[in-house]
Amino acid sequence: MLARIPIPSSVDASTVPADVQERIAQARRDIEAFQDRWDRPQIEQFVAADYELVYQSLDWTLQSQSRIGQRFLEWGCGFSIVSALAATLGLNAIGIEAEADLLAEGRKTIAAWNADVELIQGDFLPPGAESLADDPTLPSLGHGVDNGYEQLGLDLDDFAIIYAYPWPGEDDFHEAVFDRYAARGALLMLFCGPHDVRLWRKTA
Repeated sequence: MLARIPIPSSVDASTVPADVQERIAQARRDIEAFQDRWDRPQIEQFVAADYELVYQSLDWTLQSQSRIGQRFLEWGCGFSIVSALAATLGLNAIGIEAEADLLAEGRKTIAAWNADVELIQGDFLPPGAESLADDPTLPSLGHGVDNGYEQLGLDLDDFAIIYAYPWPGEDDFHEAVFDRYAARGALLMLFCGPHDVRLWRKTA
């Protein structure tokens, strides 16, 4: 069972350190350069989040909510900016990404930030989780890569905080996967669009 934790609307007024703002600004320029390239197909499933708001929401969560540990996981980490932000905030961050080109960009982000983040190419869905999807065409399904958890030697219930940016219509699926496989007490943060960060705790 999941319990929604309201994030105060004033969270976007909290301070983002200047060095973090500069790194986010550079990351946005890197994303624009990547998306403007004409010599390879676009990766349609990658969309940048509001990284300042995610930082503010994650910082608020760490200051106000109990947690079962320090291990953080980003589902579909792309450029790994949120994983880097989590590491900046003192979490033990891991990112899983299926697309090799995006993972390569994520490694550049981690190196530029000098962030202690582990990145894995693989499927972020636990084995068997695809059966929870009502729609077989959801973008999270069918990537055809090795399972990320098997490579890590960890399970989803080994993580204290999960972050994802679900494709429109996928948020219910992500919540269902988290509800089935996460540890009791773990937190799920979803960026669902402008001014819309949602936080859940697994209570049972």
